[in-house]
Amino acid sequence: MLKEKISAFIELIRSIDGVAACALVSRDGIIAGKSFDRELNEPWFGALSATILASAESVGSIIKMKSMMSVTIRAQDSSILVMGAGENFLITAIITDKADFGKVHTEMLQVAKKIGEAM
Repeated sequence: MLKEKISAFIELIRSIDGVAACALVSRDGIIAGKSFDRELNEPWFGALSATILASAESVGSIIKMKSMMSVTIRAQDSSILVMGAGENFLITAIITDKADFGKVHTEMLQVAKKIGEAM
């Protein structure tokens, strides 16, 4: 049951135009589900994604920001978007350089909300 739910969320994320790869990661850095378009060190990717979001949330707390929705790392040919998805999970996605980043962010936020409610 849980595997099917996770797989469905991965497919939902992958259906967003501009998402090249993605993972559903526990807040402690364990990859629960994934769809990658490249070879990578999965344990490190999950752990570092969780660390990036946790660090951003800590910085936000220090400067009294209300809520840290996401962190974006931009490169020349793609971006990485890390977004909280409820208390237990986060989404991390590789976004192509041709994507409408604002639209991707908005659609990912909707998926993150569904994940937070379901898991």
